[in-house]
Amino acid sequence: MSAISSAAPAATPLTDAEYLAKTRAMLDQIEAKIDEWLDSDVIDIDSHRSGGLLELSLPGGSKIILNTQAPLQELWMAARAGGFHFRYVDGLWLDTKTSAEFLAMLATQASAQAGKPLSFSA
Repeated sequence: MSAISSAAPAATPLTDAEYLAKTRAMLDQIEAKIDEWLDSDVIDIDSHRSGGLLELSLPGGSKIILNTQAPLQELWMAARAGGFHFRYVDGLWLDTKTSAEFLAMLATQASAQAGKPLSFSA
């Protein structure tokens, strides 16, 4: 297993349309997982989406905000632990500082804020 690098590799070039399609698909996937959890009574997370912004309200009143940043072709996450920026690299959204993968980081942050293990993987 490789160590986490200090910076993410260079972003994969995307057209504006590709960027929008990939970020829309990612936010759709997250909303679908939350709907699945609500239907299965796993956890009560409220979500509100407005364009490229998805707000997750977790039990206990904390929030995670996911936001697309089209001019930078990044996906941003604001959580209790701080703010994170992700770039699309070879099929994955990777943190610009640690190279952590977006859905893994979202799961870590949501689990910490919800007080129970959560996974956003498909």
